[in-house]
Amino acid sequence: MKIVIAPDSFKGSLNAGAVAHCIEQGFRQVYPQAEYVTLPLADGGEGTVDVLLSALNGFKNEIETTDALGHSCQAYWGQFSQHKKGVTRECALIELAQASGLARLSAAQRAPLLTSSFGTGLLIKAALDAGVEKIVLGLGGSATNDAGAGILQALGGKLFNVEGDEISAGGAQLMTLSHMDLTQLHPRCKEVEFIVACDVSNPLCGPQGAAAIFGPQKGATAQQIHILDAALGHFADIAAQHSGMNHRHSTSYGAAGGAPLGLSLAFDMQLKVGIDMVLDTLNADQILKDAHLLITGEGQMDNQTLQGKAPFGIAKRAQQLAVPCIAIAGSLGEDVDLLYSVMHSVFGSVRSPQELEQVLSEAERNLVNTARNVAATLRLGQCLLKE
Repeated sequence: MKIVIAPDSFKGSLNAGAVAHCIEQGFRQVYPQAEYVTLPLADGGEGTVDVLLSALNGFKNEIETTDALGHSCQAYWGQFSQHKKGVTRECALIELAQASGLARLSAAQRAPLLTSSFGTGLLIKAALDAGVEKIVLGLGGSATNDAGAGILQALGGKLFNVEGDEISAGGAQLMTLSHMDLTQLHPRCKEVEFIVACDVSNPLCGPQGAAAIFGPQKGATAQQIHILDAALGHFADIAAQHSGMNHRHSTSYGAAGGAPLGLSLAFDMQLKVGIDMVLDTLNADQILKDAHLLITGEGQMDNQTLQGKAPFGIAKRAQQLAVPCIAIAGSLGEDVDLLYSVMHSVFGSVRSPQELEQVLSEAERNLVNTARNVAATLRLGQCLLKE
């Protein structure tokens, strides 16, 4: 029996590789002779660079940059060589979460009115300076709601208020934007192939937009959500004067605090579903082709899992190949029953109501035990069928 284990990370406790290892441990207690293939996943957010660099034999370039609050920090971008039809190109892999991620800030530091994607812009600039011909930027896990304005500024863009002064960092400051000067953008911006790997389909503005849906997890209050949504809309109106298109309601432009909007002003970018890009790179269809079972999962599975997250993406591939799928999550949230369209069953691994610190510290043990119990249930079902 071939079992493919392809989870995303359990954010705050276990990376995707560790999650896959725990699930395999639990299953081996019941099915020791099975063939196991582990395929750690990411969908464009945290862990994407590590997952892909491992598969592509790439390496990391570490530089000094800034976090979402402007504090100096170390972060890295990945580099690999792409060989196609006798031509070799140097390519960069960058995660917005590396420099501008929520994981870099404590709960008390979360301040979407103030946070900026400037540090991510410095990572992109470093890749451009290194001469890469292709950049893949993974969105997800951001602490920002500035529509990529910080990235634009790091690449040489000038954003001015009505007095002619450059606006300050942060999502709220977009409301003070009067006009932009993009003539001093990095000269290689239009020379590179630029792919944005996105894990959500939300628009920039409105009730399903960047501020309304993702603002609360970045620390935004109800009042701040209204401020941020209005600021994003204002930025979209100003940006439309340069691009000729208003992206207030464009699909996926609400990802990472609206970062695709700023990126679209600097690059001829291509928006791609993050998990599909990862699965194609990892040759997932070939791995699943002769599998008897797929096990996937992530830290919390809920209605957002349906919006292009890794477990949903790999489950759809498995469904197309008639491979049964089971999901094991840290916890289960709203509308989890909607996942049954592509998954046969979904399990949570948290034992009982607990403080978050305890949940995170016990994640490994809980995951192994849950995987073991799922495997034992499958074994029981097989025994019953023989009777």
